[in-house]
Amino acid sequence: MTGAAQSTTASAADRIQTEVQRAIQRSIKGVEYFASPAPVLGSTPKDVIHARGTMKLYHYRPLAEELYRVPVLIVMATTNRGYILDLAPGQSFVEFLLKRGFDVYMLDWTAPTPEEKGLRMEDYVLGFIPDCIRHIQQDCGEPDVSLVGYCFGGVLSLLYASIFPDGPLKNLVCFTTPIDFREMTLFQSFSDRRYFDVDRLVDGVGNMPPEMIFTSFEMLRPATRTAGQVQLWDNIWNDEYVKSYRMFDRWASDTLPLAGEYFRQIIRDLMWDNRLYNGTMSVGGHPADLARIKAPILHAVAEHDHIVPYEAAKHLIARAGSADKEEVILKGGHVSLVAGANAVKRLWPKVDSWLSGRSL
Repeated sequence: MTGAAQSTTASAADRIQTEVQRAIQRSIKGVEYFASPAPVLGSTPKDVIHARGTMKLYHYRPLAEELYRVPVLIVMATTNRGYILDLAPGQSFVEFLLKRGFDVYMLDWTAPTPEEKGLRMEDYVLGFIPDCIRHIQQDCGEPDVSLVGYCFGGVLSLLYASIFPDGPLKNLVCFTTPIDFREMTLFQSFSDRRYFDVDRLVDGVGNMPPEMIFTSFEMLRPATRTAGQVQLWDNIWNDEYVKSYRMFDRWASDTLPLAGEYFRQIIRDLMWDNRLYNGTMSVGGHPADLARIKAPILHAVAEHDHIVPYEAAKHLIARAGSADKEEVILKGGHVSLVAGANAVKRLWPKVDSWLSGRSL
């Protein structure tokens, strides 16, 4: 047998041995996967400094000796848990900001109770956000606050910034925030006013159940979950892959219900009338035109976002009244933009460099 033939035979034998070992590991790890508890997420040390109704205000304990003067308040989307930005040590946006010297707070949400079905947009924009900012001012002694809003948390932050253009907002950072709701094409199909009776739904059900919201997101890419489970089985021998899969899968399926009246306003004002894009939005009688915003804005959008496509997000910078404003388009999807290896390399350093000089 020639040397080349011997090498080919040895290589084939090695590949077979590797696949056999992986098959054995799949069987062992598969049993471990179903027997082991869910991963612990959101473990960066923090304190609840204020709670009211469906909101909690966290203050994360500093990890740097010197802090920037202006604290950061992260505003989460009302359908999602905040721990996507604090998955695990080394994979936490919150931990990253803390180590870079920022004083970090988070406005996180819990499920609204049936008695809270009457919560409206003004409760979030004129109630919860200002209430948290007042507590932050009392806690840290600084008058200014920077907001970082993710997805619909960005929408709430924009509405707040437009209604209170003279402060105390110092800076505004938005991640994957929709402006033109006509471009949310599948959601537009779901909520087509010719067929979707939002009043009957809200009056009959109250709060929107998380199953309905989760299913609507799943339908944007109906094969994704099945494909993900196939990839999980192929890689179940790989502990790091399994750990990452379980963290993201837990967050993706941990969807919150939406207060009924709040949901009704989203459908009528944003999905049907597109008022944020048209400049006709108002909250509790207060005009909420993006042109009123004065604070510096950074808007980070994902190149491959299937939930908030670029066509829906691209109008923010053009419409905002801020003199200091920037849009950055980064590789990634709606979630991988903010969490995971892609975010560590791209988004997080960008936010750090942009906020640092504006937080003194």
